[in-house]
Amino acid sequence: MGGWRFGDPFGRRKWFSHAGKFGELPGFQLAYETWGTLNAEASNAVLVLHALTGDSHVAGGVEPGHPTPGWWDSLVGPGKPLDAFFVVAPNVLGGCQGSTGPWQHPRFPDLTIRDQVAAEVLLADHLGIGRWAAVLGGSMGGMRAVEWAVSEPERVESLLLLATTAAASAEQIALASAQLHAIRADPVGGLGIARRIAHISYRSEQELQARFGRSRQEDGRFEVESYLDHHAAKLSRRFDAASYVTLTEAMNSHDVGYQRGGIKAALRKVTARTIVAGVDSDRLYPLAQQEELAAGIPGADDLRVIGSPYGHDAFLIESEQVGALVTELLPVRSGSR
Repeated sequence: MGGWRFGDPFGRRKWFSHAGKFGELPGFQLAYETWGTLNAEASNAVLVLHALTGDSHVAGGVEPGHPTPGWWDSLVGPGKPLDAFFVVAPNVLGGCQGSTGPWQHPRFPDLTIRDQVAAEVLLADHLGIGRWAAVLGGSMGGMRAVEWAVSEPERVESLLLLATTAAASAEQIALASAQLHAIRADPVGGLGIARRIAHISYRSEQELQARFGRSRQEDGRFEVESYLDHHAAKLSRRFDAASYVTLTEAMNSHDVGYQRGGIKAALRKVTARTIVAGVDSDRLYPLAQQEELAAGIPGADDLRVIGSPYGHDAFLIESEQVGALVTELLPVRSGSR
């Protein structure tokens, strides 16, 4: 149960419980957080979907007494791009931040991105949201976002896909496989090794070189080694290794075209107005994958490129560029709040 943060002082977490059988699960629970107010027509709801080790805490400091920072603080809060909307952010099924996951079930079943979206559909039903004004997601969250738009096109009005893909590539699966082997070989220390492998791919070569070069610390270690050690220890304190395996395998299984006639046929099902954006320095989810999404989705504008030295992580870091995309996708509506 090492990564379960049930007692974290976020103060705004809620739970949705589904009592009926769900695949191989007898039922499940999703932790989620909300900001803003759902209007009478339930037409101002926005679904924000987190990446692999994210959670439901998108924003902090929005209200007095809730100062804990969120992972996308730049989007939610007074005067920010999603200020006029009712924002819903669930912790993914299989996660370790309050939702049902392997920390709870020793024989937790394999999950797919489609399974996770099916659980979120039940959450939307529970909240009385028949159609999202927008679904936003990057990386693993983008996988879920595109699956939402393909499997539930009538329930997604607009869509923002960031640094993501229609299907996991051989290289992405290979990198993930090395991480999974590390965890299975050493359930205690393997998560830290997995994070080191992953974090290299989250950043760009040019950023690591400019930031660390060949500099060493007083203890003789290269500074870049210390940097990776820091992120490994940080994740190991807050995340569950079994959840990391479950979610990584779900990402590996992601193929929006599976049993739908292929990727092109699946993407043609999307009816949402769509913006697809990639990062010019992303070596984990290269621009070619976003080009495929933008070309295949009928409602997509031309591919947008986020210029950044930070690699894949830029979708979380480049606040102004991402915020501008959200504002373009969701111009403020009078009476939305």
